[in-house]
Amino acid sequence: MQAQTRDGRSWTPEYLLAIDPKTCIGCGRCYKVCGRGVMDLMGLTDEGEMVDKDDDDVERLVMSMTDAGACIGCGACARVCPANCQTHGTA
Repeated sequence: MQAQTRDGRSWTPEYLLAIDPKTCIGCGRCYKVCGRGVMDLMGLTDEGEMVDKDDDDVERLVMSMTDAGACIGCGACARVCPANCQTHGTA
């Protein structure tokens, strides 16, 4: 998919495709810059299972995609991620 900026420059959206729970540190920076509700903080158990962040079995917190269809491909989440745990690509 190709798009144009307001002044007519070509732009190709890079959509959030995945978040690697092994490298995500759960800092929430991507969540804070995304105004579209694409991701949310989830809990990760010792077995690697994603559970509610308030679950008693949570080992650590990580970001998870909750509404991938809402992503507009702006890339703001990738620019603020200190762990480089996200995968982006074209539609």
